Order: sequence, then C-alpha cells, then structure tokens
Amino acid sequence: MGLIDHVPGLVKDWRGGGLIITSIDLVMNYSRKSALWPMTFGLACCAIEMMASIAARYDLDRFGVFPRPTPRQSDVMIVAGTVCMKMAPCIIKLYHQMPEPKWVLAMGSCAISGGIFSHGSYSVIKGVDKIIPVDIYIPGCPPRPEALYDGIIQLQKKIMKSSIARPEVKVVPENPNLKPSFRIVEDPSEFSSACLSKEFPR
Repeated sequence: MGLIDHVPGLVKDWRGGGLIITSIDLVMNYSRKSALWPMTFGLACCAIEMMASIAARYDLDRFGVFPRPTPRQSDVMIVAGTVCMKMAPCIIKLYHQMPEPKWVLAMGSCAISGGIFSHGSYSVIKGVDKIIPVDIYIPGCPPRPEALYDGIIQLQKKIMKSSIARPEVKVVPENPNLKPSFRIVEDPSEFSSACLSKEFPR
C-alpha cells in the first residue's frame, strides 16, 4: 500500500534502508493524484450529490479529496449544475485564479451540454467546455456519488499519465460569445421560417 507498491523502478537493499530508482514524474504525479483539493462549486441539483459524496456515507476523503472554499488552494474544479450566462464570467475568473496544474470535472448533463435547458433557453450555456477546458465528463441527471467516484478515479489515471517534461496544453476560449442567442420576430408569419433557419441555435 502506498508509493512503494507503484514504483516500476528497482528497489535495492542498502545498509540502513533501501534505495529506490524511479522517475520524478511518477513521484510528482502520485503526490498530485493522492491529494486532489476540489473547489466547492455547486450550481444546481448536482451539488446535492456532490455534497453527499463528501459526507460520511461515501467519504471522498478516503481518496485524498478534500474540498476547499477558495480557488487559491484548489487544483480541481467540479462544475456541478446548470451554467447560466450570468454565472459564466465568475467561473472563468475562478478558473484563472486556480494555480497550475489544475483540472475540471463537468458533473451532470447540464454542465456537459445544457441538459434539459439545451433547447429553447437563451440564458443557459450549452456546456461548460464552451468557456473553460474540461478534463472529465460525468454524465447523469443528476449523477450518483458512485459516478463522481468513477470520475475522480478517471482523473487520477489521467494525472498518472502526465509528464513534467511534456505538460498538457489546454486551450481556453479567449472571447466566448456569452450574449443571449435569440432574435425578436416582429411578424408572426416569420416565426415558423425563422425557427427552421440557422438564426435560432438548436
């Protein structure tokens, strides 16, 4: 149990102890994956499942996952819930305040694609990956704590594959279009043709 069981290198007996030969990537990645500190960021009903995952019955602290109330101390952002255009600038600001390396989990259908609000709602962003890069998607409406467990495990696997020499380049949208995507139709006869055209996003 622990780092010594995951070392792929050579362990030699030495006077007074042992000598471990391994890579710095494995030591750093193992330390990072074993101490994920997500920012407490609940937007809608998915946040109830996230809180249940952290509570005593499921206890995400067994994985080293310990929520923090500030982005300065967090390395994971779990976006749990519906992302509205009014909230988008706050999410972008908090993401940029988090220190590197950092990862994002999109929890629930609303955070992934807008969910039930993806059609006919002008104020909901159709996925949080439109404004910040997302590493792991956790589907469900809402996803159970076991699904969040699986997302954390998948993130840990991704962290173990990373390298300090070749860091992952994440593309952040520079100027996301957060304006409401609707148009006022003055003539009612134009409404049906406007709905079938590209003026209204589907």
